Amino acid sequence: MSVNVLYSTTSTATGGRDGEAATKDGSFKVKLSTPKELGGAGGTGNNPEQLFASGWSACFIGAMKFVASQKKQPIPADTTVTTTVGIGPRSEGGFGLTAKLDVSLPGMDKAAAKQLVEEADQVCPYSNATRNNIEKQLNVV
Repeated sequence: MSVNVLYSTTSTATGGRDGEAATKDGSFKVKLSTPKELGGAGGTGNNPEQLFASGWSACFIGAMKFVASQKKQPIPADTTVTTTVGIGPRSEGGFGLTAKLDVSLPGMDKAAAKQLVEEADQVCPYSNATRNNIEKQLNVV
């Protein structure tokens, strides 16, 4: 598989889960904290799972907009995607992720909404990157 890269970004992390991360261009910087559930102190920083969930939510809306635009159909302005990312030990060793995407398309016919979500799942780069790698649920709410 090849990708015709149209955009790329660079971010550097220091200190691991209790450090910080920032983009090379300086437009984004975040303090990182390990959640208590993973043996950390918790704290005011964010963790990689939160960042992943946020990115996937935003990207999935973009994928739905793309799919809808190909059909000349707008999506509701108040569309939301709430992504829940879980992390924990895998039975095979190491750690793994799970994901649940709850998609709200207010006012849209339920069957049309489900079709849009299924098609967007085939387009979204986060969905493509994780396909068959993690347990994932897609829900139209």
